[in-house]
Amino acid sequence: MRILLTNDDGINAPGLYVLEKIAAQLSDDIWICAPSEEQSGAGHSLTLTRPVRLRRHAERRFSVTGTPTDAVTMALRKVLPEPPDLILSGVNRGANLGDDVTYSGTVAAAIEGALAGIRSIALSQVYSKEGMADEVPFGAAEAWGARVLRPLLDTPFAERTLVNVNFPPLAADRVQGIRVVRQGFHDYARGSVVEGTDPRGYRYYWFGLHGIEHTPGNASDLEAIADGFVSVTPLQLDLTHEASLAQLAGRYAS
Repeated sequence: MRILLTNDDGINAPGLYVLEKIAAQLSDDIWICAPSEEQSGAGHSLTLTRPVRLRRHAERRFSVTGTPTDAVTMALRKVLPEPPDLILSGVNRGANLGDDVTYSGTVAAAIEGALAGIRSIALSQVYSKEGMADEVPFGAAEAWGARVLRPLLDTPFAERTLVNVNFPPLAADRVQGIRVVRQGFHDYARGSVVEGTDPRGYRYYWFGLHGIEHTPGNASDLEAIADGFVSVTPLQLDLTHEASLAQLAGRYAS
């Protein structure tokens, strides 16, 4: 089984090395193509206004000067001799839960794989304390990663779907198990924009990730993580709101 690894935290991110360890438990045919620098929050974006450069670091290890979507595109079209059987994106440094999947470069890489008809899975390690971005403990992901992935290897995936996995911010032996759950949602009305002034006196702003109210629903990914479980969520790429089709069509009926 050929596996392509990618992420949005960059080619040198600790989570990518964790993902290599997980993938090595499943196959010895592993390829890596990831952004050369961090691309968190890039979403499903392409680099269109400047050239993308491809760098080879080792026989099966490459980086691109672009987004996670660029990395998957380059891997499929310029790097791999044949398409992979599986694409794994992660292990992201931080959660990709609820509505955050729309911003996530980690999930976006898996979306690109799903669009190409390849079984694709995004993996993220939740961490609990602010200010620990460079010290995220990946123990839960490392211990539970292969255990979560193995049942997905021969599970039929519907066309244009992917799976989003999040590991709770707990020591591996404290993880309660695995739950298959729906996507939750956040209340972004409480999100923060932090204002400051740089040394030259110019104003700047940081989008704060704290202060967002989590609103776990019944059997949601947010609830699963809060309860100490690994969350496994199938996502679809068709965003059509089926219930509105007939109502809107009626508005335009002559």
